Amino acid sequence: MRKRPSARLLVLDPQNRILLFHFRFDEGPLAGKQYWATPGGALEPGENYQEAAWRELYEETGISGDVGEEVAQRDVIFETPSGDSVMADERYFLVRVSDNRIDKSGQGAAESQYMRAHKWWSPEDIRETSEVVFPEELEALLMQLSVK
Repeated sequence: MRKRPSARLLVLDPQNRILLFHFRFDEGPLAGKQYWATPGGALEPGENYQEAAWRELYEETGISGDVGEEVAQRDVIFETPSGDSVMADERYFLVRVSDNRIDKSGQGAAESQYMRAHKWWSPEDIRETSEVVFPEELEALLMQLSVK
């Protein structure tokens, strides 16, 4: 199993809502799956986690804000759209933004294909949804960071 170091972003707007992207797969090994997840992705060669967090933030949202220190970490196994199983070492970074406008023009082809929508979620929205949200413990993580 391939290792996949990844930087993930907890992007919060002034109302303490978190930005999540809706992923939907229409073909391939993940056909029919859909879920909401935080922005972020794999490190590129030579990057550290914080550098990857800044790059992913800009590419996926158009936000060039300050990426703070790492606030959480988790190891998770998942299947990529190409069908590979990976062991992801995910590091989470908290980013506070002054407004909730995003620009998705910097997203790559794969991101544009799978990331179908975005939404700002309150902790209550996360708690009450029947949709799949990753990471699964997102509400608890936000509470730990005193985001209520």
